[in-house]
Amino acid sequence: MFDIISSAQNPKVKLLLGLQQKSQERRRHGLFVVEGRREIERCIQTGYQVDTLFWCPEIYGGEQPMVDGARLFQVSADIYNKVAYRGGTEGIIAEVVARQHTLDQLHLSESPLIVVMERVEKPGNVGAILRSADAAHVDAVIVCDPQCDLYNPNIIRASVGAFFSVPTVACTSEACIQWLKSLGIQILTAQLQDSRYYYDTCMSSPTAIVMGTEATGLTDQWRQAADAHIKIPMLGIGDSLNVSVSAAILMFEAVRQRQTSVTQ
Repeated sequence: MFDIISSAQNPKVKLLLGLQQKSQERRRHGLFVVEGRREIERCIQTGYQVDTLFWCPEIYGGEQPMVDGARLFQVSADIYNKVAYRGGTEGIIAEVVARQHTLDQLHLSESPLIVVMERVEKPGNVGAILRSADAAHVDAVIVCDPQCDLYNPNIIRASVGAFFSVPTVACTSEACIQWLKSLGIQILTAQLQDSRYYYDTCMSSPTAIVMGTEATGLTDQWRQAADAHIKIPMLGIGDSLNVSVSAAILMFEAVRQRQTSVTQ
């Protein structure tokens, strides 16, 4: 069964828009927004609970969607286009119950590979890093001293659903450093100063690759905590790469080294 929403002034529609646009609304209600079939399917597959579904039959096509425990509301194409955060989301939007992840909840492999982001501001960069982390089968992504809400719709959109497959924790830099050192995980900071090229650094052992902001890089707290500093050669006129591109290069170097060590 479902209810029909016929007005954009409906309180349910206003709440949905608030969850999309304001982090304080997401925190207040403990909900966040996911758009699109693939993203919602991945969300459910990884154990998230869908609270509410908004469904537009004219755009969705096929049979009525069904999700256990979720309330279903049918909306018109006009209303859907007003509430959709992005185009091409196939006529379905979900409000999902948020989770609070902690470092102690992470389940790591025997030789974990972890990506740490310090104070990264742009949600799109966080999402892109999560997408690469999923492809590289990284154990976890840790966002230290976050400058954006982890449930920002841009993060979920840019991750193309990888947000749900990669364990992600937000915490302070101090807590993360203590946790990494307690587990004997080497800390490699990506920085230009006092560094060696990333491909000359062993990443086969338990490793955390730490990325800073594009504008200011990493703070001294991370530089001093590092076991080694690594850099990517810059052969053109630029002196830096987008942080998500840099993270992907370093992640897949770790993957390359680990695969090589297995085959030797």
